[in-house]
Amino acid sequence: MYKLRVICKKRPNNYRDYTKLRMRLFLYLVFSACFSDAQNVRDSSLFIPMLKFSYAAYMPGGDLSDRFGVSSAIGIKFSIKTKKNLFLGVDGSFIFGNNIKEKGILDSLKTSTGFIIDQNGNPATVRLFERGFTASIHIGKLFRLLSNNKNSGLLIYGGPVYFQHKIRIDDIGGQSPQLVKGYKEGYDRLTAGFGFHEFAGYMYLGNNRILNFFGGFDFVQAITKSQRSYNYDLMNSDTDSRFDILSGIRFGWILPLYRSSPQQFYYH
Repeated sequence: MYKLRVICKKRPNNYRDYTKLRMRLFLYLVFSACFSDAQNVRDSSLFIPMLKFSYAAYMPGGDLSDRFGVSSAIGIKFSIKTKKNLFLGVDGSFIFGNNIKEKGILDSLKTSTGFIIDQNGNPATVRLFERGFTASIHIGKLFRLLSNNKNSGLLIYGGPVYFQHKIRIDDIGGQSPQLVKGYKEGYDRLTAGFGFHEFAGYMYLGNNRILNFFGGFDFVQAITKSQRSYNYDLMNSDTDSRFDILSGIRFGWILPLYRSSPQQFYYH
């Protein structure tokens, strides 16, 4: 439990001072109740809610490798570590990249010289990007291997994931009527489905909120399908199932939501 040491250098001499002191004590107790017991992180296995902010670099696999190359992701995760070192949480990642391997999706809009002509009769500048996201629930466990720190060690977790990706079509200047909203959706290959997400790596929690980090191997596998009713360039509907895979490394910083040490409060 928290130990509260109150040092009054000046005794309250009226009702207003006494009311202020009681209010400060009340706020302190309410605030303290929101956090774990103030113990040494290295010596005690704690109940710790935490936020994780991360970056990942992915290699595609399965059907995804025919569409995209190497990609990146930034993620945010909320997890709870129990005193028995079990992990529960939810997380999401935004995926982005510019390595598009599926060629020819806009060839039907190009002239014989290989350009898309905008409404002013000029060659349009059109760029393609990878965009997507994952959203998952995870459960796992922390194993105290090669560490005396009871809140650090090998972290393994996994769970169901929703995976969505598409080809972003960016018409620089927005002057091409062939690629306005409602038309370019017929070329963007929007795809989504459910699968599994796994992570295996190392997590370290120190006695402060600065030196807390994790890193390891990150994997996503999902059965996906096209979310568009018709592909304009292929002039058909894509009803085939896909097996999309992401494999890579993920590392990030952790913001633990606990109080790391008792504090002294001075009232005047």
